Order: sequence, then structure tokens, then C-alpha cells
Amino acid sequence: MTIKICFRTLQKIILTFIIAAIFISCGHDRKDTSSDKIEITGVLDSFNTAAAKADYDNYFKFLTDDAIFIGTDAGEYWNKKDFMIWAKPYFEKGKAWVFTSLKRNIYFDQTGRTAWFDELLNTQMKICRGSGVLTKENNQWKIRQYVLSMTMPNTQMKEAIRLKANTEDSIISKLNK
Repeated sequence: MTIKICFRTLQKIILTFIIAAIFISCGHDRKDTSSDKIEITGVLDSFNTAAAKADYDNYFKFLTDDAIFIGTDAGEYWNKKDFMIWAKPYFEKGKAWVFTSLKRNIYFDQTGRTAWFDELLNTQMKICRGSGVLTKENNQWKIRQYVLSMTMPNTQMKEAIRLKANTEDSIISKLNK
């Protein structure tokens, strides 16, 4: 009987230690990200400000060399070099685009060196959504992928589909082949 009680007590103690170890290890690898959120907010705001000021060089310094930019049109999928070529005429006119964040969410992986975000933007297209991935390189946050999409009220979806059907049906047909 004494051995049975000791064994049960030992089981409870071991189980308690295992549970405690799991709880401790779950948060142990996670880096404090509060200062990184501030830095990323600065990067994204400065990225948008550079476009508004048509500051071509400054705008593109926020992107990694292997960055991908995905625009609102189905054909707008560019690596950094191609995006720079596409955007240059807009910047040369002295005004590219003006995006202002209305609401932004930022998240981190366990290492604290990769972050992703989503935000609602006030733009010339009205509300758009920006989302993407940033990585920390040489102690600086850089945008690795940026996706811009237009929002559409569900009550106006049928009309929007009708407006884009001809153009996008041909794209769908080509991509299905």
C-alpha cells in the first residue's frame, strides 16, 4: 500500500514538472516584439510616405532584393527589379500614390525575425488592404512581400463581378490551359 501511494505521488510530481516545463518552454523562445512593432510601423509608414513624395530610391530601399509586389490587377505580380521598372514613370511624374494606414495588425514568428501584417489603407481607390511579410536583415526590417488589394462591399459584389467579367474571363481561360 505504501509503495502504491508513493508511486502515485511520484506520478503526480512528475506530471506537474512536465506541465510546468511545457508552459515555460512555450513562451521561452518568443522574443519581445514591442520595439519591433514600432520599427515595422515606421518602415511601413515611411514606405507609403516615400511613394507620396515620389521618392523612388527611398521607396525601393524598404524592399528586400528578392521582394515580390502583388498589385490589384491580376497581371500585377512583380519581383523588385520589374516593379521598379513598372513604377519608375509614376515616380518621374512627381507623384506616385498616396496610401495612409487606417488600421494595422502586425504579427511575428517564434524567432522574432519574420513578421507579417495586414492593414486597411485610405487610397485614391478608397479603402484598400495591404498585407505582406517583413524580415529582419542586418538589424533592419525589410519588406519581402507586399500585396495590395481593393476592398469591395458585399452588397456591391454582383456589380463589380459584372464590370470585370470580360477581362478576367479571358485571364481565367488562359491560366486554365
